[in-house]
Amino acid sequence: MRIGELSKATDVPVPTIKYYLREGLLPAGELSSPNQASYGDAHVRRLRLIRALIELAQVPVATVKEILESLDADTEPLHEQIGRAHRALTPTRRLSATDEARAAATTQVSDLIAARGWSVEADAPALATLVDTVAALRTLGQEGLVAHLDDYADAVERFARIEIEGVTKNPTRDQLAESVVIGTILGETLIASLRLLAQESISADLWKNR
Repeated sequence: MRIGELSKATDVPVPTIKYYLREGLLPAGELSSPNQASYGDAHVRRLRLIRALIELAQVPVATVKEILESLDADTEPLHEQIGRAHRALTPTRRLSATDEARAAATTQVSDLIAARGWSVEADAPALATLVDTVAALRTLGQEGLVAHLDDYADAVERFARIEIEGVTKNPTRDQLAESVVIGTILGETLIASLRLLAQESISADLWKNR
């Protein structure tokens, strides 16, 4: 397809597609003449991924380029490719907490990871975020929630396995990597929405008439 058809197929304006081409986010099309290039299904998939990263996850263009370069690095194991993408998508933040709460949170999270046998790198951004979150909950007096950390981990592991098993049905390495990244982005919103709806329903059952 030509660039105009690619634009219609993806709902991405032609000027935006040309910008992605200039920035190296989108591979060049196959030249059919000196001034014409043709594009295929791989370009459609890549545009969907770019849009998800930039528009939904609000990832800066420079970081998107790093993620895409990682996904295109055939010399790396797929686990490493996806891991680099996950790290780029994980927000870095420092929540307010007491030193005592942070120390307790560090011990609790370390024990949890070890007990569950999870293979997690020590410098994983999500690990630091989890410690910060547990520390903040402790500081705010929410020990009741912190006490159920293992139950949260049970639920998370179940739906994470569902997600991974779902995307492994994709036939190619590119589609698999792209599905994991897009699933990570939209999965956060999906899970958060379902959680709020479930809380609303349970709250209604418990407290609607109180």
